[in-house]
Amino acid sequence: MSIRLGDEVAAALEQGSPVVALESTIVSHGLPRPDNLRIAREIEQTVRENGAIPATIGMVDGELIVGLSDAELTRLATSDDVIKLSVRDLATAAAMKADGATTVASTSAVAAAVGIGVFATGGLGGVHREANVTFDESADLTTLSRTPIVVVCAGVKSILDVGATLERLETLGVGILGYRTKRFPGFFITDSGFELTWEAASPEQIAQVMLAQNDQGLHDSGIIVANPLPVDEQLDPALHDRTLADGLQLLRDRKITGKDVTPALLAHFHSATEGKSLDVNVRIILRNAALAAQIAAAASKLAEAE
Repeated sequence: MSIRLGDEVAAALEQGSPVVALESTIVSHGLPRPDNLRIAREIEQTVRENGAIPATIGMVDGELIVGLSDAELTRLATSDDVIKLSVRDLATAAAMKADGATTVASTSAVAAAVGIGVFATGGLGGVHREANVTFDESADLTTLSRTPIVVVCAGVKSILDVGATLERLETLGVGILGYRTKRFPGFFITDSGFELTWEAASPEQIAQVMLAQNDQGLHDSGIIVANPLPVDEQLDPALHDRTLADGLQLLRDRKITGKDVTPALLAHFHSATEGKSLDVNVRIILRNAALAAQIAAAASKLAEAE
């Protein structure tokens, strides 16, 4: 895989300094303009304030870049021709000299390929509702089953089949740690209603898990760190449930299926909650960026001590 490292990221990896991978799809497709660029910079600054170097990943003119410059980040945030790139799209987009934004799956794969061990995002993709009929499942899950990276997230998007997603992650051998909780978060809401087996009390403890996995030679799959929003920062659960029910009916009425389901539902949430869901989304990614940086810093210290 031909990948260019930004100068700051290259120096940090060479020195063994902590680095956190960040996706670019949230910038190009997940947040409205012009706020998307401001928030992208804020995410990077949050990583810095918590002791690590941010490495936002994307593609410019067919070149995969780990550690976009501000000019490159601006280009992906403001252009109308940015393609959403999963793992399967990377080679084709490179050959076509495209501009592209990486998803959770492709960001994980590219980050691991260059030696970055921690990635912060908002929420994972997963198994869609009625997947027993449509077979609709995010590439995030299978990618994490073969990619050695820690992904800090607020669970999976609550518009998905959370229970089925957790079952698939178990089958695929992807570990899940609740951060100071044994309840799996539901992205917009603090508790999805599902119990977790393992709870981590600190970034240092998560770094110890990373080290143990490596020492055991079982480092071919990822680890999910599920970081819930505090109860007082979540989307009101009653509002969430009403909005989700209305959104699912909207999908049926408009016969929206496949890859169009998630953006349609998220757009409905934004509209129906009068922007409250977007505010929650931003809080989620900033909190996850902070925790990911703390984990990366703790892992770097452990590596130095080895």
